[in-house]
Amino acid sequence: MHFSTASEWLSWIASIHPAEIDLGLDRVKQVAERLGVLRPSSVVITVGGTNGKGSTVAALEAIYRTAHYQVGVFTSPYLFKHNEQIKINGVEATDEEFCAAFSKIESAREEVSLTPFEYHTLAALLLFANKTLDVILLEVGLGGRLDAVNIMDADLAIVTSIGIDHVEWLGETREEIGFEKAGIFRKGSPAVCGDNNPPATLINYAKKLGTPLYIQDKDFSFTQSRPSEWSWEYKNKNFDHLPRNALAIQNMSTVMMAVTLLQDKLSVKEEAIAKGLTAVNLPGRIQIVPGAVMQIFDVAHNPHAVALLANHLKANPGGGKTRAVFSILADKDMLMSIREIATLIDEWYVAPLPIKRGASKEKLEWVFKKASIANYTCYPTIEEAYKMAMSNSGAGDKVIIFGSFHTVAAILGSDEYKKSE
Repeated sequence: MHFSTASEWLSWIASIHPAEIDLGLDRVKQVAERLGVLRPSSVVITVGGTNGKGSTVAALEAIYRTAHYQVGVFTSPYLFKHNEQIKINGVEATDEEFCAAFSKIESAREEVSLTPFEYHTLAALLLFANKTLDVILLEVGLGGRLDAVNIMDADLAIVTSIGIDHVEWLGETREEIGFEKAGIFRKGSPAVCGDNNPPATLINYAKKLGTPLYIQDKDFSFTQSRPSEWSWEYKNKNFDHLPRNALAIQNMSTVMMAVTLLQDKLSVKEEAIAKGLTAVNLPGRIQIVPGAVMQIFDVAHNPHAVALLANHLKANPGGGKTRAVFSILADKDMLMSIREIATLIDEWYVAPLPIKRGASKEKLEWVFKKASIANYTCYPTIEEAYKMAMSNSGAGDKVIIFGSFHTVAAILGSDEYKKSE
C-alpha cells in the first residue's frame, strides 16, 4: 500500500493495527532490522521518565546544536502536527520525507503489524540514517522496557522522573513503573536518573545489568543561587552562574550530568552549555505569555506534573485572581491531579475534549464534586471555557491552561487565543 500525501498515510496507519498501544519489541525490531537502521554511527541518547522527558530532550538539543554538532531528535507526543516529532538540526521533517519513509517501512514490514507510534519511530530512524549526524536524541513514548524506542542500544540512557501514570500498562506502584523505565539501560553504558528518590527496582536493575548509574542529589546536585541563576556540582566539577530558563532546574541538572558523561564523545565547552540553556524553548511547559492577564500554558497531565506547576505558582504568587482552563484524558488520575493545585485556583473553567480518550462532561463534573471543589463551571468546548476565563479576568490576574497536550494545543491554535496576543 502506497499513498501520495502524508494525511493519507497517517489515516491508513491509524487504521491497520487493532490497538493504538501494543507494547513489545519483537515486531518493530524485525522491521528495523530489515531497514538496516539499528546500528547508527551517531551517539544515541534515550530519554525516558514519567515527566520531564520533553524538557530534557529540548535542552540537550539546544546545547549540542550550540556546540555545532549535527543533531537528530525524535519526540512524542506533538502539539499541532506530526512533523514536530522528527527534527534534524532544528528543522522539522517535511510531509514528503514522511511519505518516503512510510513507503520504505511499508515495503519492509510485509506481514508485520505496526502501531502508529512504531511507524513514526521507524520513520525517524530512517530519516536519521540518511543524514550524517553526531548525536541522536530519542524520547521514549511509554514506559521504556517495551517501548519501540528501546530497540536502539543507547550510549547513554536517562530516566527523568518516576511517578504514577499509565498504570494499565506500567503498573500501579513506583516500584513496578521504575522497573519498566529502567528497561532502557544497557550493560556498560552510563545511565542518569533525575529523580532524587528512585525506586529500588530501578537501582537494582542497573546493578544487576552492570550499568553505571548516576542519581540526582546522590552523585550530582544543583542549587538555585539567584532567581536568574543556578549552580551545578559533580565530584570536582562545578558550574556556577548557569542561566535559568522556563524549564525545571531538576531536568536541567539531569542534562548537565548527561553532557558531562559524554564529554569524551561529544565535547562541549562551558560557554556552549550556557548559551544552549539560554536558547532552549519548549512550548507548553510552563509557557508564560505576558500581558495584562498573564497566561500560563502547561501540558501537565498527571499528579506529579501538576505538582510542579503548582510549585511554580506558589513561587510566583502575584496579586490578582488565578483562573484555570482545564481538561484531561479519561485514563489519567484526574482526582489527584486537581487536588495538587486546587488551593491555588480561584475559579475553574472546564470542558470535555472532542477526542475518544477525552474525559466526558459527566466525568469531569463527577471528579470536581469528588474533590469537593465547587468553584467550577463546565462548558461545551474547551475554547468556550478559555473565552469565558479570559473575559472574566482583569489586569493582574492569571489564566492557567493545563491538563493535556490536547488542551494546550486547542487553545494555542484557537482564534480566541490569537485575539489575545
